[in-house]
Amino acid sequence: MANMCPYGRFTHAVVRGVPETFGKAVGDGRENGETSVDLAKAQRQFGCLTGALRQKVGLQLIEIPPDPELPESWRIEDVAVIQGDTALITRPFKQQRRSEAEAVRRVMSELSLTVVEMGSEEGDSAGATLEGSDVLFTGREFFVGISSHTNRRGAEVLADTFRDFAVSTVPVCGGARLKNICSMGGPDTIIISSTDGAKKTLRMMEQLTDHHYEVLTVPEESAANCIYIKGSSNRDFLLHRPAEECPDSVSAFQKLQDYTLLPTACSEASKLGASLSSLCLLINRKHTYF
Repeated sequence: MANMCPYGRFTHAVVRGVPETFGKAVGDGRENGETSVDLAKAQRQFGCLTGALRQKVGLQLIEIPPDPELPESWRIEDVAVIQGDTALITRPFKQQRRSEAEAVRRVMSELSLTVVEMGSEEGDSAGATLEGSDVLFTGREFFVGISSHTNRRGAEVLADTFRDFAVSTVPVCGGARLKNICSMGGPDTIIISSTDGAKKTLRMMEQLTDHHYEVLTVPEESAANCIYIKGSSNRDFLLHRPAEECPDSVSAFQKLQDYTLLPTACSEASKLGASLSSLCLLINRKHTYF
């Protein structure tokens, strides 16, 4: 299996604005009703995230305008899995979210990526569901969380798309999505929650891989999702939840020597079951198209 490029190197971040209908959709684990969120605060937090990616990390930012008809479209990570020059347009579990892909597909095409579609409900991918927040790419391999949002057929479509990499499936134990309980903290480092469910998932990941990963355990589950980027001059950037939101995990992040730590608030999106990485798609392109 090939490792096409050093993990964490990105040139572009694609985001989608927070609409006025933020929080109107049914939240994870809720049968009906709305979650109480602060729209203005969510939009400020989104602005801080995009500012960090553009101004501090130095990525080129592509922002898709918000769409009030698509209240969950800010969770842009769910609708595409990108590696190298290929973008797989996924099929979210909720039928009403599938039209979110249209604007993302346009951007991928404008960036000259090879766009692969999961296709309609008929054919080879019939019944498949896949959301990007259930996909952890380590730079060497993919782990796909089997959850209420992603099924094994969806993982098979991903494996068919990215044949240069091993793809392993693991059950999501103790979290709504795989990347709610773990994320990459560097080329060979997995950040994971200390919950029993997360530890069980990690043990299964370790059994399925022939590579040794360092593990950074954080005491708060919401702290387990971070965004790692290898910046210019080989600087290691880590966007993580701030002390105001995850006070017990700050000391764990400080163990990452020579990292530039960027505390980034995500409390409002978190109320809806999302994490920091939910709000962006990271792409590595050698040329600029925007």
